[in-house]
Amino acid sequence: MLYLSVLPPPLLRVPALYIHSTDPNSPSSKAQTLAGHAALQPPPAFPIPTGLISPSVPTRHGAAKNEDTSKTSPFHLDLWFYFTLQNWVLDFGRPIAMIILPLEWFPLNKPSAGDYFHMAYNVITPFLLLKLIERSPKTLPRSMVYVSIITFVMGASIHLVGDSVNHRLIFSGYQHHLSVRENPIIRNLKPETLIDSFELLYYYDEYLGHSMWYIPFFLILFIYFTGCFTPDEDESRMPVSALLLTGPSSLYYWYLVTEGQIFILYIFTFFAMMALVMHQKRKGLVLDSNGLFLFYSFIITLVLIAVWVVWLWNDKTLRKKYPGVIYIPEPWAFYTLHMSNLHAAKESL
Repeated sequence: MLYLSVLPPPLLRVPALYIHSTDPNSPSSKAQTLAGHAALQPPPAFPIPTGLISPSVPTRHGAAKNEDTSKTSPFHLDLWFYFTLQNWVLDFGRPIAMIILPLEWFPLNKPSAGDYFHMAYNVITPFLLLKLIERSPKTLPRSMVYVSIITFVMGASIHLVGDSVNHRLIFSGYQHHLSVRENPIIRNLKPETLIDSFELLYYYDEYLGHSMWYIPFFLILFIYFTGCFTPDEDESRMPVSALLLTGPSSLYYWYLVTEGQIFILYIFTFFAMMALVMHQKRKGLVLDSNGLFLFYSFIITLVLIAVWVVWLWNDKTLRKKYPGVIYIPEPWAFYTLHMSNLHAAKESL
C-alpha cells in the first residue's frame, strides 16, 4: 500500500501566520496562532491503491526490470539453419573455393574467391548473432553484446588480410605444416628482415586476428546461452530439426577449434556452460530447446576433438610443429602434409 501526502497551496496557509494582534491574550489572537500552527502541520496521508500505479513504469536511474523466468522461446530453426549453413559455406568453404576455382579468374595480386567469402562472413555472422540475442526471452547486457560484435568484426577483418596472403602462398610452395622460418620459400629470403615481415603477417593471422575474432564469438554465444533456461520441463526437449542440425553444427565447431587453435577458449566456455547448467538446476530451471542444441553441439565437438587428437597422436611431423602440452593439429596442416602429396602422386601417374 502506497501513501501520498498532499500539502495545501502555500498561499492558503501563509496569511494565517502573519495576522497580528496587539493583545496576545485575546481569544482572537490565540485562535489565529492555533490556526497558524495547524497550517504548518501536513495533513494526514491517505492511501492510494497500488493497482493505480503500473509496475512496468521504469524506476529512477533506469533500474533493470524483473525478469520473467517462465517465458520461453521456440527453437529458432531459421536462425540456426542460416548460421550453420553460412559457417560451412563462407568459413569452411572459402579456402576450398580458392583452391578449386581457376587461378585465371582470381589473379594472385587480386582478392581470391575465398576473400569474398570471408567478407560476406564478416557481415552476415554479426547480423545473425544480433538476431539471436534479440530473440532471447531474457534481457541480456546490450553494451557487452555491442562491444563484442565490434571487436568480432575488427578481428575477423584482420584475419581476412593475413589469411588471404598466407593461403595465396600455397601456390608458391608454402607448407602449412612447417613454421614460417622453416618453409623453403621463406628461409632463403634476402634481406632477412623480410622473414620478420612474414612472421608478423602470420602473427596477425593466427594470433591477434583469431583472438579478436573468436573470444567475442564465444562470449556472445555464452551470453545467449544464459537466457536459454525455463522452469517448464516440457520445454526442455529438442525437436527433430534441432537433432538434424546438431551434427553439422558440431562438426563445424570442431573445425573452428582445431583450425583456429582455440581449444583453451572453447574448453573454458564449455566448462562455464556446465557450471551454469548445474547452478540453474538448483533453482529448478532447465535448458530450453535452443540451449540444449548449443550445449549438445559443444559436447559432440569435444568428442570429435578427442578422436582427432588420438588419430594423429604419433605423427612426428605434426608433433614438431605443435610441441606444446596441448597437441591439436590444424586440418590444413594435415592437408598440406599428407593429402597434397597424395594428390601430387596421383597426378604424376
